[in-house]
Amino acid sequence: MHSGRFFYLVFFCFILHISHRTLGQTTAVVSGVVQSEEGNALPGVSILIPNTILGTVTGTDGSFTLNLPQAGNYTLNLSSVGYSSQSRDITVKTDKELKIKFILKPDAKNMAEVTIHGKTENQEIKEQAFNVNAIETRQFANTTADLNQVLNRTAGVRVREEGGLGSDFNFAINGLSGKAIKFFIDGIPTEVMGSSMSLNNIPVNLAERMEVYKGVVPVSLGSDALGGAVNIITSQRINNYLDASYSYGSFDTQRLALTGQYTTAKGLIVKASGFANHSDNNYLMRGMEIWDEAQYKYVNKDFRRFHDQYRSAMGQLEAGVINKKWADVLFLGFSYSGTMQNIQTGTRQDVVYGGVTKDGHAYNASLRYRKDNLLVKGLNANVFASRSVDNYVVTDTSSYKYYWDGTKVKTSLAEINASRSITRINRPRTFLRANLGYQLSDVHSFNLNYTFDHLRNENYDELITDHADIPGILKKNIVGAAYQQNLLNNRLTNTFFGKFYGLSIQQSRYISVTGEYNKANDSQNYYGYGLASRFKILADLGVKASFEKAYRLQEVGEMFGNGYTVVANLDLKPESSQNLNIGTYYGFNVDKHRFFIEGSWFYRNAHDFIYAVVYKSNSSVSRYENTSKVKVNGLEGDLKYNYGDLLYINANLSYQKAINNTKYSPGSSGSTTEATYLNKIPNQPWLFGNADLIIGKNNILGKNSRMQLNLGTQYVHWFYLTWEAFGSKASKSTIPDQYIHNVSVSNSWQNGRYNISLECRNFTNNLAFDNFRLQKPGRAFSVKLRYFLK
Repeated sequence: MHSGRFFYLVFFCFILHISHRTLGQTTAVVSGVVQSEEGNALPGVSILIPNTILGTVTGTDGSFTLNLPQAGNYTLNLSSVGYSSQSRDITVKTDKELKIKFILKPDAKNMAEVTIHGKTENQEIKEQAFNVNAIETRQFANTTADLNQVLNRTAGVRVREEGGLGSDFNFAINGLSGKAIKFFIDGIPTEVMGSSMSLNNIPVNLAERMEVYKGVVPVSLGSDALGGAVNIITSQRINNYLDASYSYGSFDTQRLALTGQYTTAKGLIVKASGFANHSDNNYLMRGMEIWDEAQYKYVNKDFRRFHDQYRSAMGQLEAGVINKKWADVLFLGFSYSGTMQNIQTGTRQDVVYGGVTKDGHAYNASLRYRKDNLLVKGLNANVFASRSVDNYVVTDTSSYKYYWDGTKVKTSLAEINASRSITRINRPRTFLRANLGYQLSDVHSFNLNYTFDHLRNENYDELITDHADIPGILKKNIVGAAYQQNLLNNRLTNTFFGKFYGLSIQQSRYISVTGEYNKANDSQNYYGYGLASRFKILADLGVKASFEKAYRLQEVGEMFGNGYTVVANLDLKPESSQNLNIGTYYGFNVDKHRFFIEGSWFYRNAHDFIYAVVYKSNSSVSRYENTSKVKVNGLEGDLKYNYGDLLYINANLSYQKAINNTKYSPGSSGSTTEATYLNKIPNQPWLFGNADLIIGKNNILGKNSRMQLNLGTQYVHWFYLTWEAFGSKASKSTIPDQYIHNVSVSNSWQNGRYNISLECRNFTNNLAFDNFRLQKPGRAFSVKLRYFLK
């Protein structure tokens, strides 16, 4: 057994032992089910303990579980739209679960109107005026999926990875991708925690749900997102809990995840979360071209990847208090994240690396504060501040040229660039986000958000002894203000908002005549605006539309380069886009059958798109430039069905047409039209879909057990790898149709405390590639052990 695998198993067993001693002896639990008078399950019913923030919401089958910090007497308040509220006094004993059944009566005031069913929090989010998808991760908790793989099942979202675990990826929402999409954890940008934090290594167990905003992003996130945003919501439980998992699979892939919380007798809350990943990524590359000396010609053979090992880890610890007179939430946190990555290929898989590595680590200290009804009733404040240091190093010192069979020949060059290099990048960062919300009445509410982001960039090659220390500074100030009105008994919701984007740049410029560096400062200000509106035709039938004039400010790597393959460009302008969404949704119940259907049309008109182009004075490096305009429009549809907790089906289909809308190339006289004008953007899927089937059954392998089958299929229609205007149809490079099928079987015991699952990805072993036609892993197996104590 490998030493790393042994360490993971020992650590997992240690966690199980400690959890029984620290959490298992102090838990008081009340559980049950909420039904209508007809005996139908009621999802989305709010269950709260008054004068505390303890509470929960019923699931799709009407069941709930509420964990209490200690035994004693409590009052439960139940409420749901369309039903009369209900209260009940209970007595809960330590280590003895109290089970209760509630029957809610319809609210007489709504009897003359339509029947209104209780709704889950996810459904409420999907019915917002914004074009947003809400994804529950609970159904994937026993799989080995990371957040990228779960998001890739969502309508309008396409994640294209360049290889196995930890590989670079391209994340697209409705045709816009890359830096145009922003990622958040509980409303905080993931980049604040360092470059090691990425959606392709965060396990699904660390998220409770995910929200995907398409094109139009609310001001509360305080972001300069152009194409959309993904907000990962972690567990907001108040009680003690522990969720620990370990998985082992093909290519020596191991994943350990841990999240938990412990409350002391004096009210101090300690939260901890973390993960560790490892993979050799030595999957089979099929049909690689190599020189055969015996046949004296190039032949295609299968070889395993030999320099693609990946490791990553993250640990976060928070301590604080809740529900005080002066603070509803106050937490101080610390985190560390790090990666170790061998680089096997670049954007072409026929060029093989055998010595290039990238290692990084980041440290972060943070403060969270929230207070509702601050000074006056209805005024809510939310503040987050952090200081982080992000460092990584790229080592390219091998003087060999490698081939897929593992052989190598001595050369005078490095593998990526002509000269050997050890490039170090240091990026200390200060981040602040403050949000104020004011509920003037049931009709009028306001929101004000301010984000400050200060980043210092230092990069140098340590093999160059006389390098100049010329750090750059990038400062962003983003202010957003929104006004929301709820009219016609909340049937009509309008949100009007405006955004201010301020960018300040400081970087020394090299003067070739004198050989000196001249400090240059530049400030840029931009203004955006938007509207989101929703009208409920019926309680579960509505239409919505949203529009935003959005900007995406330049990133540090685009402005200052990365020190080894990308050079600086201080003249970059931000990207901008006009984004429009129009959609409708309808949800309805038939006995225990629940249906939800939604569809939308979207339009994006983007300008000054930032692309990496080959640098004119050195073809071995590139720099980012504002090179083009892009126009995207498309349709997407989503269908969800569930029958209680027995059956769940989800299917979606997305079509998007992204074209190059740049008629004349930058710097041209405007007399000659670009050959690619009105061509589809290459290397980008335009038709894709997903289908998921989940079947679950209780008590098959014992009392309080549950067995579940997850079956998923992903389809991507073929698309051009390069511009369709160049070459004949027969000679054009294409990425063929993709059909990937995944299956997993899991079983849990003691109401989800002990879990085991078996999984097979790409079980038909189809040849799969996404970005730049880089091959992805074939068939892969894994087993996962999960322990959940509440």
